[in-house]
Amino acid sequence: MPQDYPRTETGLLDETKLAPHAHKIPFDELKVIIRNAIASAARKSRREILELPDGLSDDEKSKVYRQKGKELFAYFKKYYGDPAATAYDCFGKHYREIATEQFRNQTLQKQRMNSGWRYQYIAKDCAVHSHRFITVSDIGATEADFNATMNIVDSAKALNIYVSIKNRANTMGGQDWPKAISALETVARSDKNRSGPYICVFGIAIDKGQRQIRRMGKTKTPHSVNTEVWLSDFFWPFFANYTYAEIAKAVFEVLMETARKGQEQLVTLIPNELIDSFGDACRARGLLDDEGKFNDALKLIDVFCNTKSDEKGVPNNQ
Repeated sequence: MPQDYPRTETGLLDETKLAPHAHKIPFDELKVIIRNAIASAARKSRREILELPDGLSDDEKSKVYRQKGKELFAYFKKYYGDPAATAYDCFGKHYREIATEQFRNQTLQKQRMNSGWRYQYIAKDCAVHSHRFITVSDIGATEADFNATMNIVDSAKALNIYVSIKNRANTMGGQDWPKAISALETVARSDKNRSGPYICVFGIAIDKGQRQIRRMGKTKTPHSVNTEVWLSDFFWPFFANYTYAEIAKAVFEVLMETARKGQEQLVTLIPNELIDSFGDACRARGLLDDEGKFNDALKLIDVFCNTKSDEKGVPNNQ
């Protein structure tokens, strides 16, 4: 059933009937929000890469780290690029340096996911600091990245907004949208703390455009009349009171300012047990000298190019 919130003639949410923005987040404050979001996304990305559950003991964490070190070596073998050039680049370098580079490369493969988390944090914190909304929840709901409530003009009711953020609209295939829409609306309907009508929003952080309602292919019937897709040119002004271009430029400035520090933080985030396990895998294959440096480029090429040769004589626990 259609939720009782103000709508335009086309059935979209009528933003003119909602509490307007009355505050502009200072640019320096926006950059702090972005800086914190980047750090939070990096921590979450690291947890995802390490697949580290909560509540593990130190011994259990150490076992996970050592296993991830072995998997990092397997990643190194699989994504080496040109074997000769990689062997040349590794020659004379300590395994810790190579392990760090490989961990960074593995992290960059998840950059799209990391970027999505980054924009979740930015959007939620901008909504908090914009003062436009009555409440803004923390990220953490299963389907909704954050929830916000806001006043409806000339009404005693508040609008409840359930937001799921994606980098791009094509993050989900056409067959995935109905399930995602249904799941998000289930969260809204079952929220015992909700008072007033709800709208579900898929915020698209990067794709340019305004708004749309997802419809079935042949009949053009909406999957839900209470769910909208807000593209970046509508999404960011609504929650942050900044345009998409302004947000992107601010993110760029922060990335430029924190680039070197970010690389240093990445090194400190990699557990020593993981790096040493990577080194053990290299050592077991005779790739390192007594100082832990790669000393045989030809043997490394053989590891890249000949899996059977690589496995011969290597202990099972490597």
